Amino acid sequence: MPSAKSHSTVSRQWELLRHLPKRESGITVTELLARLESSGFKISRRTVERDLIDLSLVFPLQCSENITPQAWYWTPGVNVELQGITLTEALSLTLVADAIRPLLPSSMLSVLEPRFVHARQKLKGLEDDNPAARWLEKVASVRPDLNLQAPDIDPLLLETLQRALINERQVQCQYYSAHTDKLSELTLNPLAMVQRGLVTYLIATAHPYTDVRQFAVHRFRNVDQLDKPAEGLQAFDLCAYLASDALQFGTPEKIQFQAWVSERQTRLIRETPLSADMTLEPLEDGFRVRSTLSNTWQLHWWILSLGDSMVVEQPPELRAQIGKTLHRAAAAYRPLDSVADAIGTVVSLQNLAGATQTVAPGS
Repeated sequence: MPSAKSHSTVSRQWELLRHLPKRESGITVTELLARLESSGFKISRRTVERDLIDLSLVFPLQCSENITPQAWYWTPGVNVELQGITLTEALSLTLVADAIRPLLPSSMLSVLEPRFVHARQKLKGLEDDNPAARWLEKVASVRPDLNLQAPDIDPLLLETLQRALINERQVQCQYYSAHTDKLSELTLNPLAMVQRGLVTYLIATAHPYTDVRQFAVHRFRNVDQLDKPAEGLQAFDLCAYLASDALQFGTPEKIQFQAWVSERQTRLIRETPLSADMTLEPLEDGFRVRSTLSNTWQLHWWILSLGDSMVVEQPPELRAQIGKTLHRAAAAYRPLDSVADAIGTVVSLQNLAGATQTVAPGS
């Protein structure tokens, strides 16, 4: 088995070959050294020069001796294809592998899987000698909300939906609605697929209707691709759809939002503004925030999560809705002094659950 040092040497020399141009102007040793160092290889100028001389005995490399500083390049007219991946590519592939799995059909993933394996093997082989190969041990991405578990998705149903999306064909399906607790037979026109946090959504219209809805992929029970072409594809623009805040759920009309905010919460939203036009007005006991926002369920969830750190002032309809929800919630948390109070609490919780039911359209 090759040693870690020999593995690192081969990887370094292969990376060096990848940086050599095919033009006669070439690349200098100084430039090569800088590029290798940026990839995490801790080497000297002398090592680069020695690598180039050794590699020129095996590969068709040339050095421009008539200019200063000397530059190296591939011999003109020679076609050399270097297979494999660079250290940067290995890191990138490993980082994105899990993120793209729900969004790619298995047929495409099967093509990429050897690349993912190769990337992991390359990083494993270099981790003892190259600090950059240990980058994955130093970075992470975490969700800011409650650490829920991802729903289970039937891989065969997911593949059928993805194939129908690629082929631009309708699907016949059974879909479970968590909101109504019913199983429905639907004919859908797949338009797009979006990963939102832990949940994958199929964006589609339900024939014969034309309104665009979101269907949680894990709630499909049976899916069959039809021969009939999907309708509405030409009129659908995914970028415009996402820009409309449709995936925040609800009816995302724009509102002029105004609220009192505590000083502590102000420090946080100043770092991550609510919108580009957000303003903060200092008050004696806090701040007044003004911002143009989409009136979505996501906004309602966020306001409720802040408790008494924020008090909505405008628009009046939003203030009234948030106030009623918080009033019912407060009533549900009264001390349980009697059986009657206990029964009243149960009723209040049921009313609260009904008032704050925030299930995505199509769910």
